[in-house]
Formats: sequence, C-alpha cells, structure tokens
Amino acid sequence: MLVAVQDSRAASPAAAAKPDEGMLGLGLLAGPANVIMQLARPGVGYGVLESRVDSGRVDLHPIKRARTTFTYLAVSTSGTDAQKDAFRRAVNRAHAQVHSLEDSPVSYNAFDKDLQLWVGACLYKGVLDVYRLFVGEVDADTEARLFEQGRKLGTMLQVPEDMWPADPAAFDHYWQESLDKVHIDDTVRDYLYPIAVSRVRGVRLPGPLQRLAEQTALLITTGFLPQRFRDEMQLDWNVEQQRRFDRIIRVLRAVNTCSPRVVREFPFNVLLKDVDWRIRTGRPLV
Repeated sequence: MLVAVQDSRAASPAAAAKPDEGMLGLGLLAGPANVIMQLARPGVGYGVLESRVDSGRVDLHPIKRARTTFTYLAVSTSGTDAQKDAFRRAVNRAHAQVHSLEDSPVSYNAFDKDLQLWVGACLYKGVLDVYRLFVGEVDADTEARLFEQGRKLGTMLQVPEDMWPADPAAFDHYWQESLDKVHIDDTVRDYLYPIAVSRVRGVRLPGPLQRLAEQTALLITTGFLPQRFRDEMQLDWNVEQQRRFDRIIRVLRAVNTCSPRVVREFPFNVLLKDVDWRIRTGRPLV
C-alpha cells in the first residue's frame, strides 16, 4: 500500500499542481501487489499465513487490516513523533505474538530485522513504481525525496538506520540480491490469490459481476508486479494485458491530476486524524 511524497519546500504555482504534493491515494491500487511482494519471502509469507493475531489477518478482517496498513504508511511518512511512538508500541505488541512454532515449515519472527528490512524495501519499491506510473519519471531531486520516504517506511520499527541501504544505488544492489531469497510455494500462493483478485471474505456479487471484478483486479495486481513475482505467483502476462493495464493507468492518472489535493491524499489525510482520535479515546491502533 503506497504513497507519493510531500515536498516540504516552498512550491511554485506550477509545482503546486503536481499530484506528488501529498500522499497519493491511487497508490492503494498497488496494495495487493505489494502484499504479494512482501509475502514472497517465505519467512514473511508463513509469518502472516500462520499468524495467531486473528484480528490482523487480511483474509479474516480485510477492512481492519487495510486500515492498519494504510495508517502505518501515513504515520511513518507524515506522522508526528507522538503518533509514531504510539503506533510503534501497538505494532510491537501484536508482532510479539508472531513467531514460528516447531511444526512451522520455515523459521520466522516478526522482530527479525532482515525480514522487516525486506518489507520496508517492498514498500519503497512500490512508492517508486506508483510515482512513475501516476506522476512521471523520477529526477535526481525527486529520487532523493522518495528515498528518504523509503527510509522512514523501512526504519520505523526494528530496522536500524545503518541497516537501510545508504543510497538508491545501494538499494538497487540490495533488491537484486534479495530476489534470490524470493519463493512462493503452493500454500502461500493459495493464500495470496484471493488477495490478488481483491476477493473479500463474505462478499459475493452476482456471478458475471464477480468474475468481471476479479478479472479487473487481477489485471491491475499483475500489472503492478515485477515479472519475478508474476512467475512465482504463476500469473500469465502478455502484450495485450500490458496494453489494457496501460489504458487503465492513463485514465486514472488523468483523473488524479485533475482532482483536488484533499481527494488525492484520501484516505491518508483522514487516517492521521483517526490516529489522534484513537490515542485520545484509548481505542486500539492496530
């Protein structure tokens, strides 16, 4: 689930019209693809699939899980220190229950810095892809701002600052090396497919509408996935599918560019207010 960054420098009138001036809500379309990328590391995949924190499982509580994930993105990139501290404590309490057992196929722990670094790297990779699709090519200044956003996404929890790649070139090297550790087996793939088609537990449209909705969702999800992850998910991709995906992106990009800032930033702008309300009223953050 993904954002475009906010430039804190004074903007010219021309720059003020750019859709990267705040968090980009359309980036949420890339959310299912990013979840697949994260869970493509077996330790993350089985950590989520076997999680004993039922309230945070996307297959059981998709709306709550989406709110938690989107709030993490908003807080880590744009939240106050108080919001970050409160959210970090809440996430850590949930993560304390996520660790492998004797019969788990792979060993994992939600506090594993290497696995958390991978999750942060996927989020940053998604930020770059969303920016290029909905805003435009990344120049040197924008790359520096996006990279700083990625650092915030990756280091809000247990990943120390010196563990995050030093610069974009170092990140590219880390990413290519990390692809060797990617593997999605049949069990994790079966868990991820409903996410890929945006299937919501307990919600079913009439047959033809359900098929159309899932086909469209799968096209968008597959379009956002790098080829390595398509292969791991055993998802077909061809020239015609790429054309259809590009047409959808062009329409959404035009709509996004014409939308007022408050619309472009939804729901992240609302979620930051929700965090304050939850802290003030003692309600759970995750």
